[in-house]
Formats: sequence, structure tokens, C-alpha cells
Amino acid sequence: MSKKIAIINDFSGFGRCSISVILPIVSHLGVQGCALPTAIFSNHTGFASFWHEDETRNMPAYIAEWKKLDLRFDAIMSGFLGSARQIGIVEDFFRSFHKRGTRYVVDPVMGDNGHFYPTINPRLAKELKRLVAYADILTPNITEACLLTGTPYQQVWKRSELDEIAAKLRDLGAKDLVITGIRVGENWIGNAVYPHGERLTMQRQHLINQMRSGTGDVFAAVIGADVVNGVPFARSVKRASRFVAQCLEETSKSNEPTTNGVDFELVLPRLTKGV
Repeated sequence: MSKKIAIINDFSGFGRCSISVILPIVSHLGVQGCALPTAIFSNHTGFASFWHEDETRNMPAYIAEWKKLDLRFDAIMSGFLGSARQIGIVEDFFRSFHKRGTRYVVDPVMGDNGHFYPTINPRLAKELKRLVAYADILTPNITEACLLTGTPYQQVWKRSELDEIAAKLRDLGAKDLVITGIRVGENWIGNAVYPHGERLTMQRQHLINQMRSGTGDVFAAVIGADVVNGVPFARSVKRASRFVAQCLEETSKSNEPTTNGVDFELVLPRLTKGV
């Protein structure tokens, strides 16, 4: 029977991000992706304007049909949530669709560069802490790690400061943990990797000076598929980081607007060649 991963996230009709990015990547890595939309966007929030519909009221009926089918998943990923009420819905989903060995991957989508995304508010950010308690793998960027732990955001970080943030996230319940998007000097971007029960390992990639939407979703997709496929966490983080860097490098050769995200489709074959 095929391996399955539930993807609790938003859907954007235009702009490579969230479900539209995660589905093809996990599929390419041999995992069946099963999408549960939390919101529908005409295009993602990085554009000057967008239409969106919160799916909070529709999610229980949608989930009820999956319960009738008695579905179970090898992993469950949570990403963008459209309202504070969805936290309880996701908690119930975690419990209802769990089977022995199911892994929870929590990507606490809230903001970047020290700021909230346009649809996120402080109440939702506060409630998101509840999901950290379930996280077998937690994948915040540095802004989101700060928001979850009440840490003032800054551009430059010492290892001891990252350790303090990680300790607070561990206190909330996170097991395997990676904090992404940390600047390391002028030319590098780093990930602080904390495998469960182990100390910090700092992984870094050469900085490609482009801010593009959806890179966090590309990263989380590889992590989610890898955990289902039994890839060790630290190796998975390195593989996901390298893939994101390759996507950015390939996209930088084109005239693709930054809001359109990364040309991951062109790089996808490299994932099955060990990246």
C-alpha cells in the first residue's frame, strides 16, 4: 500500500506556494499527498492584492468524510492556518487520523523578516503554540521561532541565543527541530538543526540574494516526504536546504518575477538523484 501524508495547508491558485508546491514534491518522492485546505487564495499574499476565503466552517464536514473512510496517514503536515478556531480542528485531526508510527510535521506559518504575514494576527500566533506540543518535527523560520517563544527579532544571532530559543521550543513539546533562514555572515544562510536529544548542528548554504515566496513550503515538502521514507532528520534538512538553494539558483537565471516563487519543476529530478 502506498505511503500517505495529509497536508493541512492553504491553496493558492497562482504563485508557487503551499499545497500547489507540496503536492508535486511529495508525489515525486513516492508519497501520496492528501490535501485538506485551510483557506483558498486567488494568489498568495505576497502580491499587492488577493482574494481569499477562510475554510474554517467547511473543514469539519470535509474531515467527516475522511473519517467515514477510516483513513490513516504515515505523516500529517500542518502549515498555514486561516483562523484561531482551526487550531482545535487540527488537534482533533491529529488525534483522529493517527496510526502507530504516524509522524507530525508542524510548519508554524506566521511571518518572515520580523513581521507577520497579512492574514496572521497575534491571537492566532499565540494559539499556534498548542500545535508545537504534537510536533515530531518543527520547522519554523527564525521569525516564527521568535514569535512562538516571545523572543525579540534581530538580524544577527549567537549560537547561545539560538540554543535559548530551541530550549523554549523544546519546552513547548517540539522534538526534532530546525530553525531556518538564519543569516551567517554576509554570504551565507543557515539552518540551526536540533535532532531530538542532541545539540545544535549549524548547516549553511551560500546566500542567493533573492526573496521568493514558497521556499519554506518547498523545504517542508522534502522534510515531510523524507520522514515518511525513513530519511534521518539531519540528512533530510541538508537535502531540503540544498534543493531550495538549487531552485533559487535555477530561477535566478530567468526573468521570473519574485512573487511567482521558484522554478522547482526544473530542479525536481535532482531530488531522486541524491541532490
